[in-house]
Amino acid sequence: MQPLRDEDSSSIHHDSKNSSIPSGDTSVWADVSPLLSAACTDLQEGQLINGDNFNLFAAMSALEIMDPKMNSGMVSTFYSIDEAIESGFAPVPVSSDSTVNVQSIIDIMDHLLACEATWHMGHSLAQTVFSCIYVLRPERTSSQALLHSYCRVIRATCRAVVSVVSDARTNEEEDLFTMTYGLPFSGDEDAKGLLLLNAVEETICRQLRACKATRRRVLEDAELEPLQTNPHLEESFCKALLCRIRFRKHFLHALNCMRRPQGRGLELARKHIAYCISELDSALESAEFLRLDIVENGQSEIDESTTASGRSPIGFDPTLNKRLSAPTPPRAIKLLSWKKAIDYYVKLLHNLDQICVFSLEPDLDVVLQFVIQFQKSRPDLVARAHLQLLLVQDGKLYGRDTFLTICARSLALDVSKNHGLHTNEYILQLNQLMINLLKILCANTPWQRRKLGKILNDWRVFHVQMGITVGQMLQQDSSRASKNGDKSVVILNHIYGWLDEQINWVAIRFLMLGFDLDLYSSSEYCMVYWYMYIILWKLAERARFRVLIVVNTEERKAKRNKEYSRDMAREDRISLWVLFLQCQTCLAQGLAVMIAALRNEGMCLKSQGPFNTENEKFIQHFELLQKASLPEYDAYESFSGSTSQARLDYLPMYEYFHDAQKLAKDIKVGYANNPDKLAEVRGLEQVAERNIVAVNLFCQDRSLKVSFEFTHHPYFATAVVRRT
Repeated sequence: MQPLRDEDSSSIHHDSKNSSIPSGDTSVWADVSPLLSAACTDLQEGQLINGDNFNLFAAMSALEIMDPKMNSGMVSTFYSIDEAIESGFAPVPVSSDSTVNVQSIIDIMDHLLACEATWHMGHSLAQTVFSCIYVLRPERTSSQALLHSYCRVIRATCRAVVSVVSDARTNEEEDLFTMTYGLPFSGDEDAKGLLLLNAVEETICRQLRACKATRRRVLEDAELEPLQTNPHLEESFCKALLCRIRFRKHFLHALNCMRRPQGRGLELARKHIAYCISELDSALESAEFLRLDIVENGQSEIDESTTASGRSPIGFDPTLNKRLSAPTPPRAIKLLSWKKAIDYYVKLLHNLDQICVFSLEPDLDVVLQFVIQFQKSRPDLVARAHLQLLLVQDGKLYGRDTFLTICARSLALDVSKNHGLHTNEYILQLNQLMINLLKILCANTPWQRRKLGKILNDWRVFHVQMGITVGQMLQQDSSRASKNGDKSVVILNHIYGWLDEQINWVAIRFLMLGFDLDLYSSSEYCMVYWYMYIILWKLAERARFRVLIVVNTEERKAKRNKEYSRDMAREDRISLWVLFLQCQTCLAQGLAVMIAALRNEGMCLKSQGPFNTENEKFIQHFELLQKASLPEYDAYESFSGSTSQARLDYLPMYEYFHDAQKLAKDIKVGYANNPDKLAEVRGLEQVAERNIVAVNLFCQDRSLKVSFEFTHHPYFATAVVRRT
């Protein structure tokens, strides 16, 4: 529709009765549909109406007329919420028939669950949860305690989720997540929702007990007023309501407990999470009862429904708030089904439970490994936001330990007597780098990899600057430090070396995430594994050097204080980590040499194509690493020179896989009490074993067809041979 001036309106037909927007003093509304229909007869599919100055940028920014995604904001069932209420779209009570009323309220609860899960997946709050008129105007339902209290708790839950995601600033998937667009979202009265819901729960519990005690007696004789008129359905309706009410209550309690500072509420949150999972199971069981009278819909339609009963809920209109979705065009949203919403919440609750069982140990190696393991389950935004807020609070790990203390602990150093270090410029910068790293690791996989590549250069620049300063300080103050006992310079020097290890850890994480995102083609595996070998070798060397520092420090402490007991568990953990890195290094080197040999023998495709040379692909994949001087020499020249002469009869290739196999067997003993790590080591061992067999087959028959699979480990490939 297009606004026109009054003086131009006389020549244009206008039907004011069909217009949903009234004419103003200076404009009227005209129907341009005939004009558009005439234009469409002269246009072929894909053509645009354009003027002389219509350029490519304008074409890319154009809106396709009649596209529902573009024009959805202009199509509404009701012009306003008040109009919808006046038309009786969301009646209170929902129905004058008490049985239908209870059924309808359960449908509203189920549909709200589907709306909430869809919102969590990145859609607009205005078009999901707040498409419910009962949630938009909860004061209208004050006479209906059940619906009123439930809507209040829904609003409080949405505020809790928006708060945690906003504070964590992890809503990189969808900026719409935290936008409320002026919705009635910050009512203090919603805090009373839990009290009201508890009272409703108690009433229904009493009614359920009365049902069980008076099954042979007419319910009207009981002291409590029944929920509905059919005595044979009362118990089932009570159970269906209770599991939904209890889930909603415990879910809000779990979210609130997880926000307590320094992880003080995690133990209590676990109990609420367990209750939530149990209540969701009960809700699934209630579905069979709720859909007994639904015979017109097929099973597939019921499974895709947003309610357990398969009925359409009352009081929902996603077009009501479409005009609040500016500046982005309103979207055509397909809600998750009720069953898929249940599955989403089960996964979310398990992810939150993983966070709650974390020991909060002030050891950076343990923290990093936990975050990596946690990300393997592909947690959604809400779970990752809670993890980030737990790890980083007030610029400290768990809100308790500074990152200087964490770094010093990794090196078995004592910084309690060196108070000046906490205000050192480099320590403050390091603290911020570590905070940024943990936040990035809690992001989704694509955003995480992109940010890790960008921060590598920042870490390298910081490392070089710190190295220059520490070197000068060591030359100037070494004699004075030995006399007065000031160990600040020595500690800074150790942290400087430790920083190099972290840079290489970030680099190998960056490379491995490329496999998760399917960024590498099989013809590029050779260069990827060569680069992984270079980084893993350096990382293993730095970790081994850290073991020496820790052992030396612990021994000196033991000599000075005979009662001092060495932290053998920490030493063993770091030593085991070194062996794990060495195992991965051998595998990466073996794979790089094996794939290079296959390529040189003509059994494997080279990384060549019609558009990019191998050198260009190398730069595209590893430019960010080379900018950070990883490695410090010409990487492509080294790669090309080291792989160009590889052959299948190259004996050390066997040794690489054999060494990896031996190391894996030793590591399994150390990880016997860590099921996740033990499974990963077994995967590395199987990769080594399968590749040893494959190499033997290659050498015997050069006509075999070779492919690579990741059946045993997500980052280290297994060669699969087939006869042509």
